[in-house]
Amino acid sequence: MIRICVKVKSQPQPIEFTMNLTQITTTGMLAVLCSTGFAQTNELNIYSARHYPTDEALYGNFTKATGIKINRVDADDAGIIARLKAEGAASPADVILLVDASRLWRGEAEGLFKPISSKLLNDAIPEQFRANTDSAGQTPWYGFSTRARVIVYNKTSVKSQDVDTYEELADPKNKGKLCIRSGSHPYNLSLFGAVMEHLGEKQTEQWLKGMVSNMARSPKGGDTDQIKGVASGECGVAVTNSYYLARLMRSTNPEDKAVVEKVGVVFPNQSSWGTHVNIAGGAVAKHAPNTANAIKFLEYLASPSAQNHFADGNNEWPAARGVHINNPALQAMTGGNFKSETVHVSVVGMNQVKVQQLLDRVGFK
Repeated sequence: MIRICVKVKSQPQPIEFTMNLTQITTTGMLAVLCSTGFAQTNELNIYSARHYPTDEALYGNFTKATGIKINRVDADDAGIIARLKAEGAASPADVILLVDASRLWRGEAEGLFKPISSKLLNDAIPEQFRANTDSAGQTPWYGFSTRARVIVYNKTSVKSQDVDTYEELADPKNKGKLCIRSGSHPYNLSLFGAVMEHLGEKQTEQWLKGMVSNMARSPKGGDTDQIKGVASGECGVAVTNSYYLARLMRSTNPEDKAVVEKVGVVFPNQSSWGTHVNIAGGAVAKHAPNTANAIKFLEYLASPSAQNHFADGNNEWPAARGVHINNPALQAMTGGNFKSETVHVSVVGMNQVKVQQLLDRVGFK
């Protein structure tokens, strides 16, 4: 008896069975002797939470350079995590792209990623922006671009020095001025998780309670809505990811230009721990049928050309070391540089459960 595997197109894994050697004929050569795996296709299946039209060029350039065809499924971070869990071992996903540290940490914690070894990625991506290496010397996920969680303010009604720290968002001097999206949104969960590392749980709860007291309205909308609320005077101050503001700054739309003229931007806590920086990143799916192609794609994302695409295409900062960018909006916001916090993104992710409990206690919707 020998063991035979047959790769059936509709099945993600080989079907195994046994038969007598005499049963094998020349017409049975569709069956192949089992080995460590089957030849991978020249394709790559990506589940992506990056909903940025400019990324089309990123995918196209990879295919042009490698000949590897990309098949993509787009959803939000939570939807992708849920889909991977539902599909289990039958999932066709090779690469997972998520846009928040807390979601990447969640995917790792739930065992949805395949840790990999890549000297290129370890050399390119600082430890702060990637998962901790496991006992086998492998890493479950990497950050490939960064975005700062900044404060925008109405230049007519608010002074920059009154909102130049995250703590001041809860100060009574800003009562009735704050606009912010849902506290449970991943961008805010990550910010609050980072603040908890600096202030501790008790002080963070008081801080969140103070922000609830200072709100101009209940949380709603996305980051762009918060910026426009500040420009219209509905709010005096708001919190946003930096790339939303940069997008408005680079827009040729007269309405966007009018918004930008009315708001100022602060990179908070430059005199203390630095501005909170979140990441967008990627991982190889646990059951990836095309692992080699997946690693090749992640390594491509760390290349100077891809890193510059993140900066030029979606106004994000590169995560890889030694990459220089020339984005006029990012340069104008920071003068070319700013102090960022050094809290490891994995710690930020781990804090999200406790942060959600604090939000529930203080009534932060």
